[in-house]
Amino acid sequence: MEMAVQSGRGRPREFDPEEALAAALQVFWLRGYEGASMAELTEAMGITKPSLYACFGNKEALFRKALDLYERDKLCYVKSALQETTAKAVAEKLLRGALALQTGEPDPRACLGVISMVACTTHADTIKEEVIARRASSEKAMVERFERAKAEGDFPESIDPAALAAYLNAVMQGMGVQAGAGATPEQLAQLVDMTLAVWPGR
Repeated sequence: MEMAVQSGRGRPREFDPEEALAAALQVFWLRGYEGASMAELTEAMGITKPSLYACFGNKEALFRKALDLYERDKLCYVKSALQETTAKAVAEKLLRGALALQTGEPDPRACLGVISMVACTTHADTIKEEVIARRASSEKAMVERFERAKAEGDFPESIDPAALAAYLNAVMQGMGVQAGAGATPEQLAQLVDMTLAVWPGR
């Protein structure tokens, strides 16, 4: 769907909201929520500030829509990973998916949620809460999957599914931080291999 925006004079030009949102996602992904200025966002999106407000709402609403797009297009591997037949297969698909995300081109190298959490100050508490809530929902689904795996004898009784999910999430978030700090794809792949090598059970 295209929307009309006023170009200053003459007839308004049209823009594709999906393409504009994808451009905004790239800016947020590179800069974080607070680091992304409205001027940078509107320039990347190819629209004016009034048009941004008219189509997407304020900056916070735009970021939430960008998060939705990020989860839909960039984290689509998560849902399919949780359907794998063993806990280790779940972990491997999640780790390989995270690795592909961190090393893919032309996307920025880092996790959108991580950089937004790190960069947020008290002026962006609602954004921090949003990121935390989405992460908690994802971790809850992972815990439930690992609880099922434990009931199926997939790993030892001594393993706590919640602790295992927290550990796996910490590894994936750490990969995002290291990717943003310049770690090579080979170094990130070593993290994946090591995590799988010490994975409990079959």
